Formats: sequence, C-alpha cells, structure tokens
Amino acid sequence: MRSVEDEDVCRVCGYTDGSQFFEDTWPTHIICDCCGWESGTQALGLEGTREYRGLWLGQGAEWFSRGARPKDRDVLEQVRNIPAHSR
Repeated sequence: MRSVEDEDVCRVCGYTDGSQFFEDTWPTHIICDCCGWESGTQALGLEGTREYRGLWLGQGAEWFSRGARPKDRDVLEQVRNIPAHSR
C-alpha cells in the first residue's frame, strides 16, 4: 500500500531530491533525474517497474540527467530507499 511518506521517492531507483513523484498517492508525471522513469506510467505496473529497474541496473545504473548527478552518489544506498511496495 502506498503512503504519503514515500511520495518523494522514485519507485524504480530510490532517488529522492524533494520532488514529489506522487501527491496524495496520485502520480505527478515527474521524470526521475536519475533513472528516467516517469511517475504515473501505470501501464508498467509493479512487474514493469521491476523490469525497468533491472534494465537500468543491468546497464550500469547510468544517470539520466547528467548535470543533476550528485557527486557523492551511492547507488546501493539509493536503491535501499525504494518503498517496500515497489520492490
């Protein structure tokens, strides 16, 4: 079940920069700077989200918006932020 507590966390990569990917559990269609996933791509569903994550990780977890990448990024720590309902 989704909660408002994790609305600022990307469901694919766990990235958070304070942007609201969801608002009151409704997608805001923000594109993640890290992995390029757009919140609200409901056609993907949970299985598609997991597949996208696997593809992204398998290709080296490249940063989508290169200029926005934090210097201290730790991808392993970041994916721990993925809400339990999206793992």
